[in-house]
Amino acid sequence: MIVVLDTNVLISTLLSTEGPPAQIIEHWEGGVFDVATSGPLLDELKRALGYERLRKFIEMTPEEINTLLRGWRSTAIFVSPKMELDIVGDNPDVNRVLECAVSAGAKYILSGDDHLLDLGEYRGIEILPPAGFVGFLNM
Repeated sequence: MIVVLDTNVLISTLLSTEGPPAQIIEHWEGGVFDVATSGPLLDELKRALGYERLRKFIEMTPEEINTLLRGWRSTAIFVSPKMELDIVGDNPDVNRVLECAVSAGAKYILSGDDHLLDLGEYRGIEILPPAGFVGFLNM
């Protein structure tokens, strides 16, 4: 099973080692599922880690951020989406998540973003909040 993690889920794991986002990473590291990512999603993560409001809580040097991104790219399934979607016009980053999921053949997108969660599913890809996915895994 392939899962795409929205940037907000990854940021949450860096903010806290507890809770559903951290549990998702533990399950992934345990081989329960695979995670897919793309260049645009890694670019968004890098951009988010540079936000001043996050740098107060996540203290990483530019070198540490680049190391994290290289590691993420090498351990996840890396895809290069060939299509551009415009499903959510007022939030183009959401479209990049959908593009990655479609290109990877993902079964799930995990996000805390209301734009994605309001879709519920896209092309058969179920969109869940982290807690909902952890509940599914623990069944």
